[in-house]
Amino acid sequence: MSIFFFEHLAEQRIKEAIRQGQFENLPGKGKPLVFEDDSMIPEDLRMAYKMLKNAGFLPPELESKKEIKNALDLLDDLQDEKKRYRQATKLNIMVTKANMMRTRPINLEVDQVYYRKIVEKVKVRKR
Repeated sequence: MSIFFFEHLAEQRIKEAIRQGQFENLPGKGKPLVFEDDSMIPEDLRMAYKMLKNAGFLPPELESKKEIKNALDLLDDLQDEKKRYRQATKLNIMVTKANMMRTRPINLEVDQVYYRKIVEKVKVRKR
Protein backbone atom coordinates (compact mmCIF):
# COMPACT_ATOMS: atom_id res chain seq x y z
CA MET A 1 0.00 0.00 0.00
CA SER A 2 1.25 3.44 -0.78
CA ILE A 3 1.26 6.58 1.33
CA PHE A 4 -1.19 8.11 -1.15
CA PHE A 5 -3.75 5.45 -0.28
CA PHE A 6 -3.66 6.47 3.40
CA GLU A 7 -3.88 10.16 2.49
CA HIS A 8 -6.87 9.43 0.26
CA LEU A 9 -8.52 7.32 2.97
CA ALA A 10 -7.98 10.04 5.56
CA GLU A 11 -9.43 12.68 3.24
CA GLN A 12 -12.49 10.50 2.59
CA ARG A 13 -13.11 10.01 6.32
CA ILE A 14 -12.73 13.73 7.03
CA LYS A 15 -15.20 14.62 4.25
CA GLU A 16 -17.67 12.03 5.56
CA ALA A 17 -17.37 13.41 9.10
CA ILE A 18 -18.02 16.93 7.78
CA ARG A 19 -21.13 15.72 5.92
CA GLN A 20 -22.38 14.03 9.10
CA GLY A 21 -21.80 17.23 11.12
CA GLN A 22 -19.27 15.67 13.48
CA PHE A 23 -17.21 18.88 13.48
CA GLU A 24 -20.12 21.07 14.57
CA ASN A 25 -20.44 22.33 18.15
CA LEU A 26 -16.93 21.31 19.15
CA PRO A 27 -15.54 22.84 22.35
CA GLY A 28 -13.64 26.03 21.54
CA LYS A 29 -15.31 26.49 18.16
CA GLY A 30 -14.75 30.03 16.91
CA LYS A 31 -12.10 30.77 19.54
CA PRO A 32 -8.42 31.29 18.76
CA LEU A 33 -6.08 28.39 19.38
CA VAL A 34 -3.83 28.72 22.40
CA PHE A 35 -0.34 27.46 21.69
CA GLU A 36 1.91 26.55 24.57
CA ASP A 37 5.46 27.83 24.62
CA ASP A 38 7.59 24.75 25.10
CA SER A 39 10.79 26.32 23.83
CA MET A 40 12.33 26.07 27.31
CA ILE A 41 11.83 22.29 27.36
CA PRO A 42 14.50 20.17 25.68
CA GLU A 43 13.13 18.74 22.44
CA ASP A 44 13.57 15.12 23.53
CA LEU A 45 11.50 15.74 26.71
CA ARG A 46 8.60 17.73 25.23
CA MET A 47 6.31 14.76 24.63
CA ALA A 48 6.89 13.39 28.14
CA TYR A 49 6.26 16.82 29.69
CA LYS A 50 3.08 17.21 27.64
CA MET A 51 1.84 13.82 28.85
CA LEU A 52 2.63 14.72 32.48
CA LYS A 53 0.84 18.04 32.12
CA ASN A 54 -2.23 16.38 30.62
CA ALA A 55 -2.24 14.01 33.60
CA GLY A 56 -2.17 16.97 36.02
CA PHE A 57 1.53 16.91 36.92
CA LEU A 58 4.06 19.65 36.34
CA PRO A 59 7.80 19.18 35.83
CA PRO A 60 9.92 20.72 38.62
CA GLU A 61 10.93 23.66 36.41
CA LEU A 62 7.33 24.60 35.64
CA GLU A 63 6.23 24.06 39.24
CA SER A 64 9.01 26.41 40.30
CA LYS A 65 7.91 29.00 37.74
CA LYS A 66 4.33 28.75 39.03
CA GLU A 67 5.47 29.23 42.64
CA ILE A 68 7.55 32.27 41.64
CA LYS A 69 4.55 33.83 39.90
CA ASN A 70 2.42 33.26 43.01
CA ALA A 71 5.14 34.84 45.17
CA LEU A 72 5.26 37.86 42.83
CA ASP A 73 1.48 38.24 43.03
CA LEU A 74 1.63 38.08 46.81
CA LEU A 75 4.42 40.67 46.89
CA ASP A 76 2.31 43.05 44.81
CA ASP A 77 -0.58 42.75 47.27
CA LEU A 78 1.41 43.24 50.49
CA GLN A 79 1.29 46.67 52.15
CA ASP A 80 3.42 46.14 55.28
CA GLU A 81 7.10 46.91 54.58
CA LYS A 82 8.48 44.14 56.78
CA LYS A 83 6.26 41.55 55.11
CA ARG A 84 7.20 42.94 51.67
CA TYR A 85 10.89 42.68 52.54
CA ARG A 86 10.49 39.07 53.74
CA GLN A 87 8.49 38.16 50.65
CA ALA A 88 11.07 39.81 48.36
CA THR A 89 13.84 37.86 50.12
CA LYS A 90 11.88 34.64 49.71
CA LEU A 91 11.27 35.47 46.05
CA ASN A 92 14.97 36.11 45.47
CA ILE A 93 15.84 32.71 46.98
CA MET A 94 13.19 30.99 44.85
CA VAL A 95 14.58 32.59 41.67
CA THR A 96 18.13 31.59 42.62
CA LYS A 97 17.07 27.96 43.22
CA ALA A 98 15.10 27.87 39.98
CA ASN A 99 18.06 29.28 38.05
CA MET A 100 20.32 26.59 39.52
CA MET A 101 17.91 23.87 38.29
CA ARG A 102 17.69 25.19 34.76
CA THR A 103 20.05 25.53 31.85
CA ARG A 104 18.45 28.87 30.92
CA PRO A 105 17.79 31.31 33.80
CA ILE A 106 14.36 32.67 34.54
CA ASN A 107 14.17 36.24 33.33
CA LEU A 108 13.17 38.24 36.42
CA GLU A 109 15.73 41.05 36.30
CA VAL A 110 13.01 43.66 36.63
CA ASP A 111 11.76 42.04 39.81
CA GLN A 112 15.28 41.81 41.23
CA VAL A 113 15.69 45.55 40.61
CA TYR A 114 12.38 45.99 42.40
CA TYR A 115 13.77 43.94 45.29
CA ARG A 116 16.81 46.24 45.54
CA LYS A 117 14.53 49.29 45.55
CA ILE A 118 12.55 47.82 48.44
CA VAL A 119 15.76 47.19 50.40
CA GLU A 120 16.95 50.76 49.74
CA LYS A 121 13.58 52.14 50.81
CA VAL A 122 13.63 50.15 54.04
CA LYS A 123 17.20 51.32 54.79
CA VAL A 124 16.26 54.96 54.22
CA ARG A 125 13.27 54.79 56.57
CA LYS A 126 15.32 53.17 59.36
CA ARG A 127 17.64 56.22 59.59
